[in-house]
Amino acid sequence: MSVLTVTNLSHAFIDKTLYEDASFKVERQDHMGIVGQNGVGKSTLIKIITGEILPDAGNIVWQKNTNIGYLDQYANLRAGTTIHDFLETAFADLFEAEQKMNQLYEDYSQNFNDDLLEKAGRLQTKLEESGFYEIETDITTVASGLGLDDIGLDRDVSELSGGQRSKVILTKLLLQNPDVLLLDEPTNYLDTKHIDWLIDYLNDFNGAFIVISHDDAFLERVTNCILDIEFGKITRYTGDLQSAFKQKDENALAYRRAYAKQQEQIEKSKAYIRKFKAGSRSKSARSREKQLAHLDVLKKPDHLVKPQIDFFYKVTESRILLSTDQLFFGYEQALNKQALDFSVAHDEKVLISGYNGIGKSTLLKTILNQIPAISGDIEISPTVKIAYYNQSLNWPHKLATPLQYLQDIYPLEKPKVLRQTLAKTGLTAQQVLSPLVDLSGGEQAKVKLAEVMLTPANLLILDEPTNHLDDATKTALSKGIQEFPGAVLFVTHEANFYDDTWIDKNINIEKLQ
Repeated sequence: MSVLTVTNLSHAFIDKTLYEDASFKVERQDHMGIVGQNGVGKSTLIKIITGEILPDAGNIVWQKNTNIGYLDQYANLRAGTTIHDFLETAFADLFEAEQKMNQLYEDYSQNFNDDLLEKAGRLQTKLEESGFYEIETDITTVASGLGLDDIGLDRDVSELSGGQRSKVILTKLLLQNPDVLLLDEPTNYLDTKHIDWLIDYLNDFNGAFIVISHDDAFLERVTNCILDIEFGKITRYTGDLQSAFKQKDENALAYRRAYAKQQEQIEKSKAYIRKFKAGSRSKSARSREKQLAHLDVLKKPDHLVKPQIDFFYKVTESRILLSTDQLFFGYEQALNKQALDFSVAHDEKVLISGYNGIGKSTLLKTILNQIPAISGDIEISPTVKIAYYNQSLNWPHKLATPLQYLQDIYPLEKPKVLRQTLAKTGLTAQQVLSPLVDLSGGEQAKVKLAEVMLTPANLLILDEPTNHLDDATKTALSKGIQEFPGAVLFVTHEANFYDDTWIDKNINIEKLQ
């Protein structure tokens, strides 16, 4: 039975049609993945089916009494609230029922009214059946599975990083155990260990879920059907991700062949009409002309823009660009128990690995002198020019366009060059002139990439550069890193983004614990 039915959905954003007359269903047993390039409307589709955005046309019908759980990355986390307290809000209705039950028992002790005792008994039964008395166990299990015990459940939510915040929100959502889960990029900020835990959780989940992810390996392991959004169309494929891609390729090939055949027939008919329209076969020519006029002409197949990521290399004569000596890093106290000693040569590609929250980003910020080292030394060659990719999508002016943002950073650069660089990442001319706040997470990430591409550098420092990016852009980014003549120091939770053929060093911070 369908838990969600979407019919004749149409929606445009700015001057771009995201979907046109699209229809699909979500069945109770569906573990559905949504795929597509950055900017095709994946997150917008989630917001439409939750009612956050009204579509231009179409109907969205949920089965009655369906409890929907939506991963809201922008949920309000109030300062002064611990992680544990925030997670307990997942059971707010049960705690409220407990309060009512306790009050009824207290009132009964005063007047011995059996009606009060009966009401209290019904509430207690509800609490027992809802697993109220196992809440602490549930919180501990899910929090541990997603790595929150590494942060500390007594930590104030106002002190959390963006990645830690996302993990807390996801943990609360899973604790709510809704009928349907809606997850937008849930693996962002999760390391391999916690992704594996989430995969097991989703595979054991009894309800339906819809998940957006650019992590193909993750989708392959959790989905049994795929929604593909491309060129304004939403197509449902049954089976796992590889099956969907195979069906998609076969459909695309068949369509291209049908288009080519039809175009050939059209050209033959036009040539016939031109040749015989005024001759002895004019009647036949007019007949073909009428046929052409009523022909349902296939649209020319669209072509996806392939991103091209290349970085601006600044020549250096230094052999060693960066080295550390007995380095301890962190905030009030060191995150590493053993001193960190390493160096980065002029052309080395160096991965910093370790589970989420262990301090990978903190190490990068220490190297960049954004936060002071606890102790030890960092030596950077005087000839080093650094280009830094910050995973945060915070902007000084959200209403600024990508072009305006880059122009403020590079005031002497010609607008044409800025436009060309943005286009290389896959952004359209319209997106370049749209406010940053109106762009998807992936499109905003491409603006950050363009900024790095424009920065003359011999050392790239990249903090989770694959977050939010589609496969085509990740492939281009991997190629760009490998072809960059200089050094690269990077952090990523996506194990399939790199391999040992081009990684020179892997600095595993877990080994320093």
